Amino acid sequence: MAKKAPRRTAERILEITLELFNRFGEPNVSTTLISAELGISPGNLYYHYPAKDELINSLFDRYEKSLNELLNASDGVRDVEDAWFFMHTLFELIWQYRFLYRDLNDLLSKNRRLETHFQFVLKNKARAVKAMLDSMGRTGAVRMDAREVEPTATSMVVVLTYWLSYEYVRDPRNALEPASAQAALLRGAHHVLNLLMPYLEPGQRAHLLSLAGAYGAPAAPSH
Repeated sequence: MAKKAPRRTAERILEITLELFNRFGEPNVSTTLISAELGISPGNLYYHYPAKDELINSLFDRYEKSLNELLNASDGVRDVEDAWFFMHTLFELIWQYRFLYRDLNDLLSKNRRLETHFQFVLKNKARAVKAMLDSMGRTGAVRMDAREVEPTATSMVVVLTYWLSYEYVRDPRNALEPASAQAALLRGAHHVLNLLMPYLEPGQRAHLLSLAGAYGAPAAPSH
């Protein structure tokens, strides 16, 4: 049993660190705060994670693994219903690791490993979205000129990647609070899929509109 204790401690450190990063933003969370929240000494924390970057990298590795598993399912998206579920699942994962997106530019400027790996994340998102469009094209759900696929996929990835930043700028006090999460995720998924409106088969277009209405995807209030 004693051999398992360090692993449990390491797991607990990551859980609390993710919670604090998501709540306050990574730049505002020190290793001292993490230690205090866990009720352990800074030395115990450093034993498992000798630097703050190692905490960030470990959390990013978990995110990237889950993301790649999800993106690999993109070629199974056949219609608007599947796309709606796929995008919501993507946004839920992004929300789970929202500190990465809230502080993305700051993190990339300080962490070379993250800078490199996030480029892979963008490429994998673009690949997955193109696979989704190709699959929906084969079923007749969308009709796109081959020359429109790349820019449309890129636009979808941009909205997907920066949606939480937009929500945060729009309403800094509330946007990243758990109580606001569901509405923010619905809006994000809706706006990503709305980019497909010009290309959707009429029945699919009507279905997307009905899904947005049924799930109450609200428009972002203007300020």
